[in-house]
Amino acid sequence: MTRWWQILLAILAGLAIAATAIVALAVSVIYPNLPSLETLTDYRPKQPLRIYTQDGGLIGEFGEERRAVVRFKDTPKALSQAILAAEDERFYSHGGVDTLGILRAAWSNLQFGGVKEGASTITMQVARNFFLSSEKTFTRKLNEALLAIKIEHALSKDEILELYINHIFLGQRAYGFAAAAQIYFGKPLAKIDVAEAAMLAGLPKAPSAYNPVVNPKRAKSRQIYVLGRMKTLGFISDEVYQRAKDRRLRVKYSPQNFEVDAHHLAELVRRRMYEKYGDSIYVSGMKVYTTLRTADQKAAVSGVRQGILEFQRRRGYAGPEGKIMLPIDAEEADKLIDSTLLDRDESSGFLPAIVLTLDKSRIRVRLRSGEDVDLGGSEIKFAQQFLSNKLPADKRLQSGSIVRVARNSPKAPWQLTNLPRVEAAFVAIAPGDGAVMAMVGGFDFARNQYNHVTQAWRQAGSSFKPFVYSAALEQGVTPASVFDDAPIEVDPFETGGVSWAPKNYDGTMDGPLTLRNALAKSKNLVSIRVLERAGIPFTQQHIAKFGFDMTRIPPYMTMALGAGEVTPLALAAGYAVFANGGNAVTPWHLLKVTDKDGRLLERFEAPPVRRAIDARNAFIVTSLMQDVIRRGTATAALSLGRHDIAGKTGTTNDHHDAWFAGFQKTRVAIAWMGYDQPRPLGSGETGGGTALPIWVRYMRDVLATTPEMPFFMPEGVTTAQIDPITGSPVEPDQGVTEYFFQEFAPGAAAETAESLEAPLEPLPLPGAI
Repeated sequence: MTRWWQILLAILAGLAIAATAIVALAVSVIYPNLPSLETLTDYRPKQPLRIYTQDGGLIGEFGEERRAVVRFKDTPKALSQAILAAEDERFYSHGGVDTLGILRAAWSNLQFGGVKEGASTITMQVARNFFLSSEKTFTRKLNEALLAIKIEHALSKDEILELYINHIFLGQRAYGFAAAAQIYFGKPLAKIDVAEAAMLAGLPKAPSAYNPVVNPKRAKSRQIYVLGRMKTLGFISDEVYQRAKDRRLRVKYSPQNFEVDAHHLAELVRRRMYEKYGDSIYVSGMKVYTTLRTADQKAAVSGVRQGILEFQRRRGYAGPEGKIMLPIDAEEADKLIDSTLLDRDESSGFLPAIVLTLDKSRIRVRLRSGEDVDLGGSEIKFAQQFLSNKLPADKRLQSGSIVRVARNSPKAPWQLTNLPRVEAAFVAIAPGDGAVMAMVGGFDFARNQYNHVTQAWRQAGSSFKPFVYSAALEQGVTPASVFDDAPIEVDPFETGGVSWAPKNYDGTMDGPLTLRNALAKSKNLVSIRVLERAGIPFTQQHIAKFGFDMTRIPPYMTMALGAGEVTPLALAAGYAVFANGGNAVTPWHLLKVTDKDGRLLERFEAPPVRRAIDARNAFIVTSLMQDVIRRGTATAALSLGRHDIAGKTGTTNDHHDAWFAGFQKTRVAIAWMGYDQPRPLGSGETGGGTALPIWVRYMRDVLATTPEMPFFMPEGVTTAQIDPITGSPVEPDQGVTEYFFQEFAPGAAAETAESLEAPLEPLPLPGAI
């Protein structure tokens, strides 16, 4: 027996010596021919163009690979610990190859036959990702091990881990953990917590299998495994483990997830960068900083989203998007729900969901995140007409119906809704220099890339009246001037060849009104008489000073009601003249461009301002628009509790466009809603009811910590007491105080301009609010 053991041991020893010799020979042949490590020591990965707000919020990324390079020292400790727990717990003690790991893998492979399990360390994964394929062969594995040893001799452990953190593929086009944090959680790497770190650290093993977007349940299982390893290794306590394990992560689903939603502006920047630098922008890691402010942009996006949600509610529920037949088997049902929801994109906070159950008091739906939420009795009532058994199955709201849900805030109840066809736009600029502070070019960039802020030429309705009134002030009209709110027939010569009998939006007529009262009540008939008094040629010349494209505002009487076309951005620039005391500004949005390392390539300054109108004119028109809010068509803005805001509502003929244009000393903001192919928004959808709420929400958020900033009366403006009804001067202790140019104050002579109109092409006739 002993002899047989001796023979066996001799054979095994011989085999070991032979194997060692073969390996040594292979090493002596392979090692000198291993690739240079220059790729690692001079790491220059492809990095996309990144676009930021002025305070560092990421709004856009364009490139072949989504990658953000971070220094190891800037990596959250929880992430590096999660990576070590998931991939290589002995990383800091081995020399590139983990002998114990190899023995474990060898035993597993011997048991199951073939190469089923590897023993790749983090260093070996770096070697494979940079230099080798992922095939499971002995030759590739030997090359990988030798390269790992070579890397360990050339780089420190932290440098190796930094390469791993930046280079590994993690699904959804994300290369590196910084890009993955942005894609999956919509936040910078520095802001992730333990639960999110564990989820990300579980991805390298199989990015497709453990992708939280595609396979949320498997991703959760992998996350729990990583958290368990972190607890076992002493990286986290039992309490932290349990809290992270139980936390429901809010995984983002859009491939364009950024800290700040400003896709339309980001696209403007991308086009400009491509025109100047060409294809290099997609790989060189250039950074562009814009004038946007993170808080302003988030407030604008939230305002537009809520405005459209409320519009959809007012128009009524349009029914489910479709239906699936839910299998009886719960596991099969879950799979079908997951796959169905994965095929339907989230649209600006309007989430796809599947109805699980419904009764008289609630509707329970499943979201793509796997969360089940209940919609209350109000939603049963809202969708009542779609609960009838007389409807076809695909139209009836029932178990298996595919629906959309949304809510106004994280703590607000979920509501049924539909994907909107209506569009909206919002822009805010700094009155002093025209810097764009917020821009929402449409409801959802993924669905519609058309930038309604810069590209949509629409009739402005009554939001254009302040410019006509401004011209009249220069011609001797005062806020106390009285005009008759009475029927008027406009000669075809003054409309471009069309007979016109305009009306007030509500059909009422109040007789004689002061200019101030007429603007507050948005009286169309008075606005036409104001334009008559000022004169069309003079008014058009005056309006041109605000920076409008006058080829789109022909000189007709219809100009009084906003028949000319403007973009929201052009209207913002026009209102800035009133807000800043009379200076014309040019909107701008670029601050600087740097290379990937922060070296300055370009710097931008605000375009020069120019004097457009008299400061006295700007002050008085502002005071008129303050009364629009105090007692006119925009009293809903009083909810802000401020006295330093001014603005004007606007609704075009047949309710095709709803506007609100307004300002405070620090911001001019324009809100618009309408359809791309103009059609009525619906009865009651006016500037004050549809667009103004968007503006109010934005201003409430951004002015929350801003003190009152009153508009001060400039030199050359005087006051007098007048009768608010007749506009006539009264005794000092009677009536109300009114503002006047000194030369046009009560008792001074006022001149008016003559009207010299010329026939031009006719425009659609407006009916404005």
